[in-house]
Amino acid sequence: MIALFAMSISSAQERRRIEIDTAGFLDRDEVKFPGATILTRDDMNQVKISHEGVILWCDQAIHYTNDDFIEAYGNVRVKQGDTVEMTSKYVEYSGKTKLAFASGDVILTEPSSTLTTDTLYFDRVKQQAYYTSKGKVVRDTSGTITSQIGRYYMSNQKYQFVQDVKLVNEEYTIDSNQLDFYTETGHAYLFGPTTITSESSVIYCERGFYNTNDDTGYFVKKSRIDYDNRIFEGDSMYFDRNQNFASATNNIKVTDTTNKLIVKGHYAEVFREKDSVFITKRALAITVKDQDSMYVHGDTLMVTGDSENRITRAYYKVKIFKSDLSGKADSIHTNHKKGLTQLINLDRFSSTDAFTVKRKPILWNVGNQMTGDSIHLITNTETEKLDSLKVFNDAFVISRDTLGDGFNQIKGQKLYGQFKDNELYLIDIINNAESIYYLRNDENELVGIDKSKSGNMKIWVTENTIDEVRKIRQIDGSTYPESQFPDRERILNGFDWRDDERPKSVEDLFVDDPPLSLPIIKGLEDYVPQEEFFDDKMIDRVNKSDQSKKGTKNKAARNIPKPLLDQKKPTGKLKAKKDQN
Repeated sequence: MIALFAMSISSAQERRRIEIDTAGFLDRDEVKFPGATILTRDDMNQVKISHEGVILWCDQAIHYTNDDFIEAYGNVRVKQGDTVEMTSKYVEYSGKTKLAFASGDVILTEPSSTLTTDTLYFDRVKQQAYYTSKGKVVRDTSGTITSQIGRYYMSNQKYQFVQDVKLVNEEYTIDSNQLDFYTETGHAYLFGPTTITSESSVIYCERGFYNTNDDTGYFVKKSRIDYDNRIFEGDSMYFDRNQNFASATNNIKVTDTTNKLIVKGHYAEVFREKDSVFITKRALAITVKDQDSMYVHGDTLMVTGDSENRITRAYYKVKIFKSDLSGKADSIHTNHKKGLTQLINLDRFSSTDAFTVKRKPILWNVGNQMTGDSIHLITNTETEKLDSLKVFNDAFVISRDTLGDGFNQIKGQKLYGQFKDNELYLIDIINNAESIYYLRNDENELVGIDKSKSGNMKIWVTENTIDEVRKIRQIDGSTYPESQFPDRERILNGFDWRDDERPKSVEDLFVDDPPLSLPIIKGLEDYVPQEEFFDDKMIDRVNKSDQSKKGTKNKAARNIPKPLLDQKKPTGKLKAKKDQN
């Protein structure tokens, strides 16, 4: 074995040259490698070369002493300190510029990840590695990341992936335009159109963060999560894969594609395993119909159950609106499978609350106002039209007389109503029925006012006009001319005309809400495009290192794109002008 040791530069201010530590055989070939020494391994050891903290091993090396340049072939291994190691088939390294170029099955290993690519540039001054020929990074707990272009920043333990980026994990796949990945923490920052796909969900965003260690994420800018038959959108979203949980803030929209249900608000939580959605802050549920959708607004909305058994609940000062129906209640419960909507007041509220205690649940249909302790509204799930109505305890129906100032009134213990083309046409009053209605002839002339009591009552209605009243087990009753009907008798006990509360548009659902103050979303930092790897400082370094003879090429520049060198290399005129100055 022949051991060769290069002489150190005496001045501490001058850079150190490449040192040949060990070589088995020496040779020269001035025709093929002019001015170079050929170093070859023996049976015991590879060629070993070092330079300022970097050690290189290979089977054969071509050492250009004057250029301070190495070409290494065969089972090349490069080690920097105790943390970074690279293997490849071929390496070029300049002791002047501290630039390395590797090709052929390149593998770069650092404590947290392994990079594999076909060609790799390595700048020891900037402590950066760079590839443009597609690379793959493997991190055990995060998965495998591939991209067409990539940069590794050793000081930050950060990869910056660009173009066709894909992170593949056992549970999900991330596709993105740009992805910044920190190998020590497993944190991924997503930029541009990005999807995270798994068996249970698809996430989309155009800016986001994902922690590959604990499978949590934070997404902003056009954020969206698709859960089975639900689409979840919002300005800012948090996602926890282990808990199957997501939350969102500001401008939220949850779409149930199976039940044609849309829920909106400004704060929401979704629990996938429980099939539940919680939403508040201007919460609004929209049951989408082809001709006429129903809107439900409350302080809080909850949607639970799978697509076949979905339940919508609205709490606290709830209002509903559609073109032919509107209502108010403390809470509303809708079973979409049964087509049953219940309007309920809760007893737990303070008696000083005029809305929830003194005012009962109320429905308006065309010109009819209906109140009671609780109201059930049944919809035909096939035709999506109103089918029937049930009012329990203290049922009360009021409508204005079509031409006069009086009110038609019907009350009793219970009320059963039936609809035709979404209009109430038949009413059954059960137990303790009382009524006042204005009788008119075919010319709409008032012929009398009827007031009566009976056990039960059946009323037929057309276009908000009572056609017929059938009294069952009548107790008493009389028909009066208008002039003889006392004013104090014209209102039944419990009469409460509340037309001023009636929502007449979707906007009316929100008139009693306090001013909306939305939180300011804490966004993620803007994407910082990759700096040029071959920047001005590097090109200047390369050009200054050129001591090649006329007609020969600067070896340190052989793998740098030629247009960059031509663009940034001083012209002869500029040099002459500089000399004159």
